[in-house]
Amino acid sequence: MAKEIVFYDYWRSSASYRVRIALNLLGLQAEHRPVNLLTREHLKTDYLTLNPQGLLPALVIDGKTLTQSLAIIEYLHASTPGSGLLPQDIDGQYKVRQLSYAIAMEIHPVCNLSIVSHVAEITGGGDDAKKAWMQHFIAKGLAAFENLLEGAGPFCHGDTPTMADCCLVPQLYNANRWGIEISGFPKILRVAAALETLDAVKDAHPDVIGAPD
Repeated sequence: MAKEIVFYDYWRSSASYRVRIALNLLGLQAEHRPVNLLTREHLKTDYLTLNPQGLLPALVIDGKTLTQSLAIIEYLHASTPGSGLLPQDIDGQYKVRQLSYAIAMEIHPVCNLSIVSHVAEITGGGDDAKKAWMQHFIAKGLAAFENLLEGAGPFCHGDTPTMADCCLVPQLYNANRWGIEISGFPKILRVAAALETLDAVKDAHPDVIGAPD
């Protein structure tokens, strides 16, 4: 695996949070370089040179820049011997990707900070509009995710955490942040309870990372 890993992230970025968990699960050490979304550091020339999309996270491995959280996680899986972030069997790989995409490609895009802020602006609804938007789409997405979960394993797919778990944890953090009731999702709660026991998950939490100065 790589000799040097530099990780550009933001403490509350769901996409960054996913990759933090994946790095921890794989035991990979990275130099963290926070990029403050609120002060628009992600749109400054230095960062846009690194990642022309101006999105977080970005991961630099021995000088090679990787972007897009799920692509990063799959790269880390493929390049780390013994990684369990994706199962070995094709059906298991499909299931983990299905669950991961249900969050990263369905819930996350419409609940991105830039999207929600734009909605609040054009509706004139302010913070109330933001909260209503988040509650609607996160609750709807998690209800679908609950129905997609299968099996009796402690995690999203089987006995070890995968990319799907890396995606679920940040979404549950957002659900709690926006006051969304999840008591009606017993399978999600089962998985969450198992994940909360892992140091790799605990150490990736935004409160542990802390807001940038």
